[in-house]
Amino acid sequence: MTNPDDLARTRFFILSLLRLSGAVLVMFGLVIAAGRFESIPKVAGTAMVLIGALDFALVPRLLARRWRTPK
Repeated sequence: MTNPDDLARTRFFILSLLRLSGAVLVMFGLVIAAGRFESIPKVAGTAMVLIGALDFALVPRLLARRWRTPK
């Protein structure tokens, strides 16, 4: 059986990586939407900003709710 501290540490690490990936996706999308890469359409950058914001805000909360211990 796994140690509860190790499980909590692993879950915290996963949530932190998800937030970091969302923030990176938002920043990269902003760079694309600003027109720094001419080969990538600005609409793709806008979509990346929206997806990254959802990834940053919603996915960690949904996982935390799923991993919550029952009352």
